[in-house]
Amino acid sequence: MYAIVEIKGFQYRAEKNAVLRVPYLKTAEPGQTLTFDKVLLLREEEEIKVGQPVVEGASIVAEVIENGKGEKKIIYHHKRRKGYRVKKGYRESYTDLRVTDILA
Repeated sequence: MYAIVEIKGFQYRAEKNAVLRVPYLKTAEPGQTLTFDKVLLLREEEEIKVGQPVVEGASIVAEVIENGKGEKKIIYHHKRRKGYRVKKGYRESYTDLRVTDILA
């Protein structure tokens, strides 16, 4: 059994006990349980339910594992023969979730 769920504008395939790395959720504290009800597709055995736009009554229950920052990404701009160089970097914040249950 799996589901396609939308979290903060991104779509993830959620299976039981799967760990999902999603963009940072401000209200999520480690150990907290969250419910996501924007389930776009739900598959149970051979039956597939496709939502228009969401599957009614379906939701995903997930536990927050941790909040953190990813690896540093470097952005480098330059213009040839002009002496223009800019080097910037950033680290994206994320939240790790463990799917505990898929409710149909």
